[in-house]
Amino acid sequence: MSSVETPEPNALPPHEKVKTFPTTPGVYLMKDAEGKVIYVGKAKVLRNRASHYFTQLAAEEQRTRELVKHIADLDYIQTDTEVDALLLESRLVKDLMPRFNIDLKDDKSFPYLQIRMREEFPRVEFTRNPKRRGVKLYGPFTSARSLRMAIQVLQRIFQFRTCKLDINSSEERWRWFRPCLLASIRQCTAPCNLRVTPEEYRKQIRSLRMVMEGKKGRLIREMERDMLAASEAMLFEKAARLRDEIAALQKLELRGEAKRDIQPHVFHIDPKKGLRGLKKILGLKEVPRTIEGVDIAHLGGQDTVASLVSFLDGIPFKNGYRKYKIRTVEGIDDFASIREIISRRFRSAANDESIFPDILLIDGGKGQLNAARDVFKMLGVEPPCLISLAKQEEEIFRPGESESIKLSRSSEALRILQSVRDEAHRFAQHYLHTLRKRRMFEE
Repeated sequence: MSSVETPEPNALPPHEKVKTFPTTPGVYLMKDAEGKVIYVGKAKVLRNRASHYFTQLAAEEQRTRELVKHIADLDYIQTDTEVDALLLESRLVKDLMPRFNIDLKDDKSFPYLQIRMREEFPRVEFTRNPKRRGVKLYGPFTSARSLRMAIQVLQRIFQFRTCKLDINSSEERWRWFRPCLLASIRQCTAPCNLRVTPEEYRKQIRSLRMVMEGKKGRLIREMERDMLAASEAMLFEKAARLRDEIAALQKLELRGEAKRDIQPHVFHIDPKKGLRGLKKILGLKEVPRTIEGVDIAHLGGQDTVASLVSFLDGIPFKNGYRKYKIRTVEGIDDFASIREIISRRFRSAANDESIFPDILLIDGGKGQLNAARDVFKMLGVEPPCLISLAKQEEEIFRPGESESIKLSRSSEALRILQSVRDEAHRFAQHYLHTLRKRRMFEE
């Protein structure tokens, strides 16, 4: 009896291929017949969301119907959470500029809740342009509307200020200042009129921070009881308002981590300060001028590629960028892929005195770093300053040193390295999609 072979996912038509997608959060990429990404979307459940485009209900919507006409293939990238998927979607849309994506192509960033901690009476702000120092940041948030509404709810509860006044309790004039309407309706304790001491106001901010850091369950339970009581008393407007406020507070969970989910276009970097910091931290004789970064990329173990980006004086030097298709590695093996790339980049160094970068940065942890170090040993070549940067905790590893270097998240030196790492990742992903487009066109 002959067996029926199951076709490979890549051989399936799009409406069948989506059935092989995982039931996890992630981003899906829709491509045309030339392999060009024409739409990027996010999903809480990849299989369900991507399959929706091929249903009868979706076909009744004109824009979706037009998109589906052009879909020849699909890919996906899994993420840990739905929030991660949203942030990745935004980054990919800005990089790839798919023709059917409309909303995320501008330079608008995700918003943050910012508390200016260095002020005597810290103000609370909604911002898309956060500061790096002197503030406590929460976000980035996935919904500007929900964040604005949540700030209003929290202000009614904790009565913090959101104004832009520079209040100094030592200045007598503030005793005669007339507070705004928020003080009259008890949504602000009016530090502008010195009705609250700095110590008492700090307690208000501490309570706010506790809620923002995940300890808001009790608050929501109290609001739910009030909502039920209002409903039973037929105070339906009050019940509806409490319902919306509870929903806004619950949506505060839909955010990334300010320290982890850096939006590169949001924060300015001082290259000179960062490079001076790297000289000191890494024990270099001179301030480094050139940094090269290496990253590996693949989709499901296929079409593994690598990127090598170059920065000069802290600025991307596009003429020094290199891209590689991995030749000797089967499946997913980042260590072996790194060994291949480092070998191809530096194998002639001993003979022709190739110019080394001042710093060579590998994306990853100790394993990736050791893979690169092994190649230099095999080649008998003294490497440049070789380091790796592990994304989870942003730890810097050096060969032969068991302890990692952990810098402040606001350190300009760390942010230079993050910029190199993120640019290497972006360039690798871009090449990966270009390569797959070319292969599909040839087929």
